[in-house]
Amino acid sequence: MPSQSPLKAKPLRVPGQSLDEQIDSLVNGYMTGYVLAAALFLMIASMEWLAYLRHIPRFPMLYSAVAAVAVGVAAWRFFRVRSEVRRLRLGRDGERSVGQFLERLREAGGQVFHDVPGQDFNLDHVVICPHGIFAIETKTWKKPWPQARITVEGDTLRVAGRTPFSDPISQVTAASRWLACELEKSTGKRFAVRGVVVFPGWFVDQPSARGSVWVIEPKMLPGFIEQETVTIAPADVALASYHLSRHVRNEAEKAA
Repeated sequence: MPSQSPLKAKPLRVPGQSLDEQIDSLVNGYMTGYVLAAALFLMIASMEWLAYLRHIPRFPMLYSAVAAVAVGVAAWRFFRVRSEVRRLRLGRDGERSVGQFLERLREAGGQVFHDVPGQDFNLDHVVICPHGIFAIETKTWKKPWPQARITVEGDTLRVAGRTPFSDPISQVTAASRWLACELEKSTGKRFAVRGVVVFPGWFVDQPSARGSVWVIEPKMLPGFIEQETVTIAPADVALASYHLSRHVRNEAEKAA
């Protein structure tokens, strides 16, 4: 008799899953062909030199030149991919560390989702709990010096004294709007969603984290959430969580 999986639905995503998928694509898909091609031409060149030294008519110079080009291209690609993989791994590890801090919210009836697929983007984390719904963006950026800090003045963000190339506040604001609309379409209810940007390992110099978007250090995030006023009934927490989990699983089935 034919067998089938005992799982009725795909598991939810884990922190940094989309980054893991990008790393796998770079290492196993984008890089492997170049390495194999370089190895093949090196083998051919070695055989040609062996035949040349044994006085068998061959063309070692031609194959050596081709092998040198193949090795050069593979080396150039290797260093580019290595740099990108390091960047992705840094981001993945940051998302996982933030995910670990958020797990404590489950004890108070909260639901935590990781790597939620949106429209051409991924929300790193979503928390749905009686204290509200939070769309969380993790920015694991390297520090130029140990004392570097994040400064927030209104909606202006400065990283180690400089304005970053990308604007994470605008990014998480747009993601929060998308999440609110998605939940309203699926549940029929309008939920307020607060955007949060967290910077693992950075000191965030901000007088107040009570604006429209929080910009804080991830260790502080569970405490800030738990201090918020209870605004969502347990039934609505379960409703929003169910529909978001269904969205995540539907997106996983589309990508499969």
